Parts: sequence; structure tokens; C-alpha cells
Amino acid sequence: MKNYDQLHVRTAHYTPIPNGCSPLKRPLQDYLRYGVINLDKPANPSSHEVVAWIKRILRVEKTGHSGTLDPKVTGCLIVCLDRATRLVKAQQSAGKEYVGVVRLHGAIDNEGKLARAVETLTGALFQRPPLISAVKRQLRVRSIYESKLVEYDQKRHLGIFWVSCEAGTYIRTLCVHLGLLVGVGGHMQELRRVRSGALSESQNMCTMHDVLDAQSQFDATKDEGYLRRVVMPLEVLLLNYKRIVVKDSAVNAICYGAKLMVPGLLRFADGVEVGDEVVMMTTKGEAVAVGIATMTTAVMATCDHGEVAKIKRVIMERDTYPRRWGLGPMAQKKKALVKDGKLDKHGKPNDKTPKEYLSGMGISADGNKNGGDKEAPSASNGSEDSPKKEKKEKKEKKVRALLLCFSTCRTERYFGLWS
Repeated sequence: MKNYDQLHVRTAHYTPIPNGCSPLKRPLQDYLRYGVINLDKPANPSSHEVVAWIKRILRVEKTGHSGTLDPKVTGCLIVCLDRATRLVKAQQSAGKEYVGVVRLHGAIDNEGKLARAVETLTGALFQRPPLISAVKRQLRVRSIYESKLVEYDQKRHLGIFWVSCEAGTYIRTLCVHLGLLVGVGGHMQELRRVRSGALSESQNMCTMHDVLDAQSQFDATKDEGYLRRVVMPLEVLLLNYKRIVVKDSAVNAICYGAKLMVPGLLRFADGVEVGDEVVMMTTKGEAVAVGIATMTTAVMATCDHGEVAKIKRVIMERDTYPRRWGLGPMAQKKKALVKDGKLDKHGKPNDKTPKEYLSGMGISADGNKNGGDKEAPSASNGSEDSPKKEKKEKKEKKVRALLLCFSTCRTERYFGLWS
């Protein structure tokens, strides 16, 4: 876990629980369930075919990818396995980088003309998807963050360019626009994705052959080394998020959807603002959930109660860590009263509930919250309910009449009574 010592310390007082382990030390079955593959997609098969093949090779339940690549396009395709598929949506909407080859339909004066055209096509651009595409062909706006011409071959009219863009940008359409800008027309010759979301082609990229060989080697020799190099823990996708370290006792409550409160906070990153996406992690470095911060760094450091973050997406499997809620003094007292029959099975007061408990909970002897005096049902309450009953009866009559009419029409039609 990098730079753990640079996180702000809220408290160092917590009880370590011997469940869970470091992401790299997980047992192989769990390692694959929480794994991602930075795949170099081959040309010709579609993204969905590639993902289906990996699912069959690794024998996992679910697979997903970080954004569709056209069949002829190669490069970075992040394949998520099992629990890691919960991060697919975030990776699909993340930025992408491409290196492409554009073929112009005629000669141009100089290389500078194409370079200026490439730099012109930045910012928000109108695009209509090509005739053969996976989405509806309607005009839409996509952003090009940065683009540059790498090289131009004057003889063959081929230009190599690099572009960083928003998810959903069609580079084929961009190449057509480049041809129009230089005045000779053009089309895309070749394309490769060099970065998708958090991972680029320089970060442990592997091929389909690597995946197949790694699984074959494990099946034959039980050697996990190759398979562990091909598959990475899902935490590599979350390195750009600001981190919040939670106590081991709070982990399972978060897995069940509870908000993170200040008593469960151990360490937190600098520069957290309200509304920022943060990753909640254990002291061992495992990702628990992705959440939305409801406190800033300054407030986390000074406040002694309140909500730190709410859950956006739970990643960790439930009951990986033991349940540690319901162990406080009040919860124990309530459980004892339920056991003795002084509260019902749902923890609600009954006739045998002690008055001391009711007063401590802010409940009056007749069962009202905050000691409020609730009047017995009177004739006036009955009169308030009567309009509702009348309305309900009228509605039922209408429904019955409609059903009767429908059945009559069907009978007449059956016996040929309609003209």
C-alpha cells in the first residue's frame, strides 16, 4: 500500500481482525474473483467475443470490459472478472487515448497543413457515428482533450496522429473531418488504443495467448506465478481515487450498505472535498467500496461524530469480515430484553417492557415516541376515514363495471351479434 504513512491519522486505536489479506496475497480463487486483465485486444474478433473467450478460459462466472473496440481496432481493453465487474461502468466512461493512421485521398502542400488540422479538432466537437457502428446514428457532442500529429508520409499520404478524448468518440469520424479540413478527403487506415481509463499499454499488458498459456500452465503444474502476472488485483483501477482507511470492525457494515461514520475512520487523504469520489479501504489495502465524501479533510480531522461518506458501489463480498455491529452496551441490553420477553421479537415495546427502558429511549408508557400524548381513536377520526372509504368503493364499482362491459362485448362478438 503506497504512501500509507502520508495519509492523515484520525486515530490509531482499533482492534485488528485476522480476516482478509493483502490484494497480492489473496488465495488464487479469490485473486481471480477480484481480478482485472489489461488485455492487448487482437484485430478481427469483437470485444464481446474476446471477453466471452476469457470467461471460458479462466472458468469465471462473470466478465466485463472497459469500452467496446471495433473488430479491426487493437490495443488496451480492460477485462474485469467477477466482483471487479462492479468497476466496469466507471472505466467505460473514463477518458481514452488512441494512436491512429489517417490516409488522405490526395496530396497536400506540406505536413504543417495536416498538423494544424489535427490541432484544430480539439475541444467539444459534433459527431455523427459512422454507418456501421454499435450505437444510434444521431448527432452528439464529444470532447477531444488533446491531439497532435506524430508523423506524415508525403509519398503515401499517410499521417500518424495521437489523440486523448472522451469515451464514445469515433476516431473514424475524426479522420473524415481531418480530410475535409485539409480539402482532399480522408479515412482511417488503422487504429490502436494506448490507454483506457486507469491503465495504459505500458502497465502489465498481456495477450490472449498469455491468458491461455497461464491457465494451461496452472492446470498442468499448479504453478500460480504466470496466472498472477497476467491477472492484476482490481485495486489497480482505484489508484487515482482519494483514499479513506476504515477500521476492520466497520468493513462488513459498509458491505451491507451502511454509511461510513466518524467512529469507523482511521486515516484519510489530503484534499478531500464534499462530493468527491473516494475509495474506502481496509488496513491491509483491500478496496471495500467506492463512495461519495460528505466531509472535507478539515472536518474529518476536527469533528468527533457524523457521516464521512455514503456508498456509491460496494466492491467487497459480504461477510468477508465478521459482523461487529450490535455489540455496544445499548444493543446488548435490548437483546437481553428480547430474550426475556420484555420486548417483542422485533425489539418493539410490549406490556412487560420496563418503564426505565422506555424513558431512556424517549418513549412514553403508552408506546408513543418522545412521550407524546396520542389521543384514542374518536368519532372525528372515523369521519376523516369515511371519505377515503367512499372513494375506494367508487373506484371498485368503476372497475367492476368496466370488467362487466368488457366481458359482454366479448360474448356478443363471439356469437356474431356485432355487425
